[in-house]
Amino acid sequence: MRVADVLGRIIGADAPIRLVAYDGSKSGPDDAEVTLRVESPAALARLVSAPGTLGLARAYVTGEMVVDGDLYTALDALADVALVGIPRREQVRIVTELAPVWLRHRRPAPAIEAKPRGRLHSKFRDSQVISHHYDVSNRFYEWVLGPSMTYTCACYPTDTSTLEEAQEAKYELVAQKLDLQPGMRLLDVGCGWGGMVRHAAAHHGVRALGVTLSRNQAEWAQAEIERQGLSHLAEVRHLDYRDVTETGFDAVSSIGLTEHIGKSQLPAYFRFLASRLRPEGRLLNHCITHPFTTNQRRIDPFIGRYVFPDGQLEPVGLIISAMNDNGFEIRHEENLREHYARTLAGWGDNLEAHWDEAVAEVGLERARVWRLYMAASRLGFVRDNIQLHQVLGVKLGDRGWSGFPLRGWRRAS
Repeated sequence: MRVADVLGRIIGADAPIRLVAYDGSKSGPDDAEVTLRVESPAALARLVSAPGTLGLARAYVTGEMVVDGDLYTALDALADVALVGIPRREQVRIVTELAPVWLRHRRPAPAIEAKPRGRLHSKFRDSQVISHHYDVSNRFYEWVLGPSMTYTCACYPTDTSTLEEAQEAKYELVAQKLDLQPGMRLLDVGCGWGGMVRHAAAHHGVRALGVTLSRNQAEWAQAEIERQGLSHLAEVRHLDYRDVTETGFDAVSSIGLTEHIGKSQLPAYFRFLASRLRPEGRLLNHCITHPFTTNQRRIDPFIGRYVFPDGQLEPVGLIISAMNDNGFEIRHEENLREHYARTLAGWGDNLEAHWDEAVAEVGLERARVWRLYMAASRLGFVRDNIQLHQVLGVKLGDRGWSGFPLRGWRRAS
């Protein structure tokens, strides 16, 4: 058995990728931009035990499979590849050929895979999974995210805008949709490192409270608030959003939290947010979504094991319906899919620029996880496998009064 021949049948003869295997076999075009090197039979064993993206990811994360060249280009070439996607007869043939390799070289899953305990989406379990992803290293995130420390989709005002300019534009877009005015009170749930909280306070004179389940995020955010002299207006707490006791907020922003909530919890989630708002208060919900309705309960297994444990993506229609049925009238919606692809490209560039420092800070396996995750997610947004939607809702006041003008977002005077 020539390893490159077996893998070549999986990838396909037309794939613009070169294969080089540990047994000396090769396949694919010699002038390919990208070479996939199979360094160990353990990589094949992983493909047998976990066909598709999870097996490939495990082999890449452990270094049993190496990509020479741009990883995004490689993933683009491999995007439609998985054992489950080839004809059943060929699938059985390949597994049969690789079975002896699996028996001799099978390995346990990498130790950095998440193994959360407890009831799905309980406070206890949610705290674990958020910590798995966010309590890695603030220094690592500073290198990847850049000065804004913003870990959500940016909004690029022009083709030449920088990542920092686009993140600032995103915060301002949210502020405009919420029509933030001096003296208003904002609740930012899942606030991350406090970017929206600081923006609302510094640029709009808003009293802003942010909450996050990540202790690392909360400590960094509160220190930055104090450094910028915003303590009289802004605060970030290490707190589950469900434990916020204050009410009467003028606005709520949820930027990148809904993906962690779970489909069954969405009605309660939006009811809770509505209960924190005053009449005519607004909610801006910003989250990744599926481009269509699916019966798949969880996200891609690689993302679920390594990046966002227990994450669930829903179509935007379900998000809108859940908001509409649980306290909000929908006033505006837009898709920022292409903007997230650009954002991820910027984060990927930042990681490469700080690769050696990142590896020293978080370890080679975790750095590879991030490199793979950002390249794969970027491809997902480019190919419309995932989307990013902002949905603006309002908690109606007496007799259906919204406080909106006939057009636009600015409140009626």
